[in-house]
Amino acid sequence: MKKLSELYDGMDDRVIKGIKINSKEVEEGDIFVCTMGVTADRHLFIDEAISNGASAIVVSKEVEKKPVPVIFVPDTNEELKLLSRKFYDYPDRKLSLIGITGTNGKTTVAEIIYHILGSRCAYLGTNGKKCYAYQEKIRNTTPDADRLYQYMDEFVQKGCNTLAMEASSEAFYRHRLDLIEYDISILTNITQDHMNIHKTLENYIDCKCELFKKTKKDGVAILNSADTYYEKVKSCCHCQVLTYGFQKSDTLRIHDVIEKKDGLSFKMTYKEEDYLIESNLLGSFNALNLAAAILAALVKKVPIDVIQQKIKQMKPIEGRMESLEFGQSYSIFLDYAHTPDALLKVLRYLNQVKKGRVITVTGSAGGREKEKRPLMGKTVLENSDFVIFTMDDPREEDVDHIIDDLVKDAHQTNYIRVQNRSEAIQKALDMAQNEDIVFIAGKGRDNYMAIGKDYVPYCDYDVVQEYFKKKGRK
Repeated sequence: MKKLSELYDGMDDRVIKGIKINSKEVEEGDIFVCTMGVTADRHLFIDEAISNGASAIVVSKEVEKKPVPVIFVPDTNEELKLLSRKFYDYPDRKLSLIGITGTNGKTTVAEIIYHILGSRCAYLGTNGKKCYAYQEKIRNTTPDADRLYQYMDEFVQKGCNTLAMEASSEAFYRHRLDLIEYDISILTNITQDHMNIHKTLENYIDCKCELFKKTKKDGVAILNSADTYYEKVKSCCHCQVLTYGFQKSDTLRIHDVIEKKDGLSFKMTYKEEDYLIESNLLGSFNALNLAAAILAALVKKVPIDVIQQKIKQMKPIEGRMESLEFGQSYSIFLDYAHTPDALLKVLRYLNQVKKGRVITVTGSAGGREKEKRPLMGKTVLENSDFVIFTMDDPREEDVDHIIDDLVKDAHQTNYIRVQNRSEAIQKALDMAQNEDIVFIAGKGRDNYMAIGKDYVPYCDYDVVQEYFKKKGRK
């Protein structure tokens, strides 16, 4: 909490308890910042915020006289970052910040780092906010500034000194991370994604590069040398650059990768010494994710034997090639894959280990990135024995129209449409026979479904669990 006079000169000493940009979430004592959203001008909700208890309002437009102080600033979106950072006493300066960006793998790399570094490291990203045994779901991979600095302050108050955070391209595009500098920055990979926001691949890459421009000069950038855009990203770095990949010139070289039904192993060469890495994570693509996290841990001076032990003990990550076991005679995998590249990597692995069929349940998000749908559909149809196309956050788009886009370039007929996602998953489980694989793609452990303008409680895992509960298994 802070006095309003501590935040703005010339104001009274009323106590400000928090910062809000959603008028419906305002509580007694909050300051309401009228930011300009993607679809909403929050100046329109001032009266609602006041009726809910707002103690002060920050605006960038002229408004009628109000019963609480009104602070005028040139740009409320810019002010939100400055105000939030000041209100929470600059928590970003109290944490060693590790930022991870890339099209795929951000969550996995951040989770591995969180696991290796242990109790004084926090995590922030698609899987929520975490430190110690504390965990809470959040809506955005990289939240708006009011929540971002609040979460950082929570981590500091709980005794954390390091934060492994996913840094999405949208967060850079929307300038949520403008004031933050990173101690370590990591690139996983770049393939085409989020074109609904960035419009061109060049713009998308430029937003990814912002992470490396914001890395401290005495910090470290960790880059995937195998990535197509490695040189472009490297040119943006003004700090020490370390690389991981399959080349002898890499700081950490991966070789002798072995995929298993229950994990993978590989050897890594670091400073001319070879080390064996054994992991419960599935798929050879996770060797790169592990290598990125290992390099970050080495930069943080974690001994290699400790890293090896921590990785060997680490359980699969929720919603990331997560194997679900309910006593069934077939395999079920839950994964967040929602790009052609991610789907292909997972399906290649599943086809290598399968003994029966691969039955895939997938869809595509509504209101965005229609361009990638035909390639997504083609990828899953060519690499699955059977596909059930369904909804995946349809928003205000018709699910059948989305599926039309997915099958647009396909010549295969090995699919059906089941609009309702719960019913689609149940259908796949009904179809599955001994030693088949059911692959449920796109939402991982998300706890909502975006339908129309609403976020409806929903989780793929819960659907599977309920299915087996009805069959007497838990």
